[in-house]
Amino acid sequence: MLAVLVALMRVPAVPNVLLFRIAFVLTRPLGATAGDFLTKPLANGSPDLGTAGSSAVLLALLIGLMGYAHVQERKSAVPRDEVPISRRAG
Repeated sequence: MLAVLVALMRVPAVPNVLLFRIAFVLTRPLGATAGDFLTKPLANGSPDLGTAGSSAVLLALLIGLMGYAHVQERKSAVPRDEVPISRRAG
């Protein structure tokens, strides 16, 4: 389902709001499952980090992914000098 969502990002007729709503619904169980995995005991093959530890790991993952996305966005950004004058704001 997430692969279909990524493919839909390339279709200009699909509104961004719809893509956001679909991604939000699809990723909620993923986060809950990851949190459950991180809090289960070692006997079950999980790291047994507890609630605070699993929250810290998930927060670090979120910050890392946001940083990665920011770096990728800056790499692909058009320098201001190359933007046509008609597209510049104010």
